[in-house]
Amino acid sequence: MDVQLHPVRKLRVHWPISGTTFGQLSKGEPDAFRDDPGIAHLLQALAEFRELGDFGNYKHVFESSLGFEGFTTAEGANPTLGRVGEQTLSPTFVFTTYFDASLEDAAVERFMRHLVDIHPWEVPVIEVTGPISVSSTALAPTAEAPMAEGAAAS
Repeated sequence: MDVQLHPVRKLRVHWPISGTTFGQLSKGEPDAFRDDPGIAHLLQALAEFRELGDFGNYKHVFESSLGFEGFTTAEGANPTLGRVGEQTLSPTFVFTTYFDASLEDAAVERFMRHLVDIHPWEVPVIEVTGPISVSSTALAPTAEAPMAEGAAAS
């Protein structure tokens, strides 16, 4: 197998979801991606920015996980969930995708601004890393090039 590495930056967005959506996703029910308006809006944003999740022959690539966000709201905040002075736990959809490390700052600013604008939190948790490398191409063995000993086919 021939694997090439491509320099990218990682974008991770923590998105609040309902307990119902959390339950559906944890059971592996893919309809929850369409049925939850927040997740649907987030995935639409991914589709609008072709630079996000571009892996050549695969577009709009993302990974997701489920978890909880915890926070205590301080005086002066205008929380979407919870009350000032109380610790709040929120079921969370964690969305991760990648974009080319050479993408211009103006393009990064455009999709970051859009994500902040559509995010339901007053202060969203959105992470952007510096350049890292991910596999971008894995070529299946051909009849002329047998699989290396010990390699597994997928």
